[in-house]
Amino acid sequence: MLRPLYALIFIKILGWRLVGNFPHHIHKFIVAVAPHTSNWDFLVGLAGRSLFRIQYVKFLGKSQLFKWPYGFLFRWLGGYPVDRSKHNNLVDQVVEMYRKHERFAIALAPEGTRSKVSQIKTGFYHIARKAEIPIILVGFDYAKKQIIVRDPFYPSVDAEADMVEILNFFKGISGKYPELGI
Repeated sequence: MLRPLYALIFIKILGWRLVGNFPHHIHKFIVAVAPHTSNWDFLVGLAGRSLFRIQYVKFLGKSQLFKWPYGFLFRWLGGYPVDRSKHNNLVDQVVEMYRKHERFAIALAPEGTRSKVSQIKTGFYHIARKAEIPIILVGFDYAKKQIIVRDPFYPSVDAEADMVEILNFFKGISGKYPELGI
């Protein structure tokens, strides 16, 4: 519905490019988007979701976003609130969502915050392993004005090697505020 508007604004006016393709033939996957350094990432993500024609991809966001007065908007846009203040077995809850749906995808930021972090959170990786789904790595490169999509990444039995490969993908991708990136 908003695809022509996003194409006009993000591609024609702002000069962003889409690099790579989403695997439309895969019905279940998790999208790990990084670096997450700005509130603008949300708008870039919405534009990318529309331009790649993957409106069915939902997102996880901190529960504070889903309160009055904007809660209805984030839910309408496909958000699921996450309570980060306590250990609530989120990985298993999300895995159960995948099991209940024929086609399901969720996007999240592995850093879990816009602030500088020393390492990424691994929940997305554990969700992918337990649900037996691939991870689609997506980078928002503000320096090159690109939304970069990597081919599906299937977690192996070697989590340490997998995390090195995942971090290597994000290396060199510059967030809105590069000093806050991975």
